[in-house]
Amino acid sequence: MEYIFIVIILFISMLVYFKIADKYNIIDKPNHRSAHSQITLRGGGIIFPVAFIIFCLFNFNEALESYWSFGLGLLAICTISFIDDIKTLSNRIRLSVHFISVILLLYFTGAFSLMPFWVWPILFILIIGTLNAYNFMDGINGMTGIYSLVTLCSLVYINLEVIQFTQNDFIYYPILACLVFLFFNFRKKAKCFAGDVGSMGIGFWVIGLITLLIMKTGDYKYILLLSIYGIEVVLTIIERILLKENIFEAHRRHLYQLFANEKKVSHLAVSFVYAFFQLIVNAFLIYSNFPIWLVALIIFVPIGGIYLILKWSLKKQYNL
Repeated sequence: MEYIFIVIILFISMLVYFKIADKYNIIDKPNHRSAHSQITLRGGGIIFPVAFIIFCLFNFNEALESYWSFGLGLLAICTISFIDDIKTLSNRIRLSVHFISVILLLYFTGAFSLMPFWVWPILFILIIGTLNAYNFMDGINGMTGIYSLVTLCSLVYINLEVIQFTQNDFIYYPILACLVFLFFNFRKKAKCFAGDVGSMGIGFWVIGLITLLIMKTGDYKYILLLSIYGIEVVLTIIERILLKENIFEAHRRHLYQLFANEKKVSHLAVSFVYAFFQLIVNAFLIYSNFPIWLVALIIFVPIGGIYLILKWSLKKQYNL
């Protein structure tokens, strides 16, 4: 009953936000790099920090004692991202807030006490890189929501059946937020887009959960719960470097963009396929007892090969 009540609150929050976004013209206008062709409300991903606030209200004592640093980091990165959705900010301002948020996240997960100091810079690079990967991949209807849903459900299974690394509600609440967001976004004509506030918000939450899991188990294989995003982003960056392009500028070179824009495959179908492949990877990851280097090879070699073949085929077909 509690979760039904939470869903109702989240629905109402979204509808209220739509009124605000419409009044203040918080919209996403299509341009030559967009995968959509109509004006759509931006910032629907504000539901993720709202879900955390609701989580705190329903788990007040635990939130005050254990989740305050995570909450500050989440709200900081969501706030700066929401402002950036409305008015473009300088990279210096955004990265400064990201840096502070990651410090708070690592403090929350206990990484500073569990990891030697020389590992800290590596963790910073990995987390900020993964956050930006989440942002890069938020380009078509349903992608952020359904991909995050698959990862979160995998984390629920791990928490219940493999090893408990956090409070169940701390995973359930972002799942409920994803379901409500997908109701408005997983459509041929989306009611809203996540915006930076959404991709950064849910990305921060998912990364926090995975980091907690790694700190609990000492097993770094769980970073591969985001391996499909990782393969796509890393290979696309390498491609752009080889083409001598500015990797920080918006583009349409991701494989999912080629399928959605050039081949005109349904956004929903493309998003579903990405999530489905990640689900297969997660199942293998959870049940395999291989060392991490072998698990990585088994995942990266075939999927990376499929990615490169599909990318080459589409670029040749459309002379890109």
